[in-house]
Amino acid sequence: MIQFELNGETVTSNSPPDTPLLWVIRDELKLKGTKFGCGIAMCGACTVHIDGNATRSCVTPVSAVENRAVTTIEGLDSSEGKALQSAWIEEQVPQCGYCQSGQIMQAADLLTHNPDPSDADITAAMNGNLCRCMAYSRIKKAIKSAAIGGGA
Repeated sequence: MIQFELNGETVTSNSPPDTPLLWVIRDELKLKGTKFGCGIAMCGACTVHIDGNATRSCVTPVSAVENRAVTTIEGLDSSEGKALQSAWIEEQVPQCGYCQSGQIMQAADLLTHNPDPSDADITAAMNGNLCRCMAYSRIKKAIKSAAIGGGA
């Protein structure tokens, strides 16, 4: 059994230690906000926070989070997360919506570490998060809005 904190609650997993965290979150713990995209950490749809840092859950074995704190989109309750969620709505970012939880989790990590990012900072931080609807300009606009408090 592997024990860790998920969105502020202590949980245990009975999955084998090498099971990707994504599948523990989705299949065992029944939280569906974190998405499967590519399975090789290249698209960002599976992004969660581990001890406050954006991490691709599709390639992270559940054993790597033992006694650590994992936050999914369902548990994102930080000021950055709230500002981003508001800005996402205000800027009408989602189209299909599939990548959005990963995009928001990555953006929240950026704003936590850099509360006033430049356009170049945003591009660099978000570079590994893909959006098949090509909403990149709205994503960047929402991040800028959240950074200056426009999304809160």
